[in-house]
Amino acid sequence: MKKFMWLIISAMLVFSMSTTATAENVLEAIQKRGTLLVGLEAGYMPFEMRDKKGDIVGFDVDMTTAMAKAMGVKVKYVNTNWEGIIPALLTKKFDIIASGMTITQGRNLRVNFANPYITVGQTVVLNKKLAKKVKSYKKLNNPKYTIASKLGTTGEQAVKRMIPRAKYISYETEQEGMLEVMNGRIDAFIYDLPFNAIMASSKAKGKVKHLDKPFTFEPLGWAIRKGDPDFINWLNNFMYQVRNDGTYDKIYAKWFKSSKWLKGVQ
Repeated sequence: MKKFMWLIISAMLVFSMSTTATAENVLEAIQKRGTLLVGLEAGYMPFEMRDKKGDIVGFDVDMTTAMAKAMGVKVKYVNTNWEGIIPALLTKKFDIIASGMTITQGRNLRVNFANPYITVGQTVVLNKKLAKKVKSYKKLNNPKYTIASKLGTTGEQAVKRMIPRAKYISYETEQEGMLEVMNGRIDAFIYDLPFNAIMASSKAKGKVKHLDKPFTFEPLGWAIRKGDPDFINWLNNFMYQVRNDGTYDKIYAKWFKSSKWLKGVQ
């Protein structure tokens, strides 16, 4: 009996050691490489976009620059189509997704998320002809209205779940959807509050009506591959540090409480 128990214990130890050996340690790989590889899709104001020089700038860029500095490494951005951004992470094209990604149960089946770093929600941008007729997203739940969002986003999910009777169109980029509602080709565009607020008060001003009260709750988080508790632990501790030393507040104020940066973007 003792021999049998010893065999079981030995097998368990071997399994535990093999699991530990195969667990990914991205932090170690980043240190050896000397560069943090960040996946994003440049085009989501004010999180990531290109400035007039062609450089990628934004809230996520400043946050991951601070992240790389804390690691003692450089940072490199890998601009990736939104539909392919999780597959690209899983195939190790980069170390982390920092691209205003909403934490959802579906995505969480494929990747792990650090604690949320900001919370947003979906809002409605109306063509100005509907400004007096529509006061809530609920009024759009009618086949006579054509609504759009960006392909593969939580905005698209919100429309299909909460405004199912309206005619729906998806666009590859949020800029395209905003342009269509400005031009009156669609009745409403559903997307994240920060982008809608910025566009409605700048390029789309006078052409749209922004219903700026979010009708969904969406925490955003950094995504990494599964099986790396050390990286998740580091990210959560980093967030705790920057939220308490003034770094986060400074970056947030730059991109969300000021519009000076608008002059420098494309």
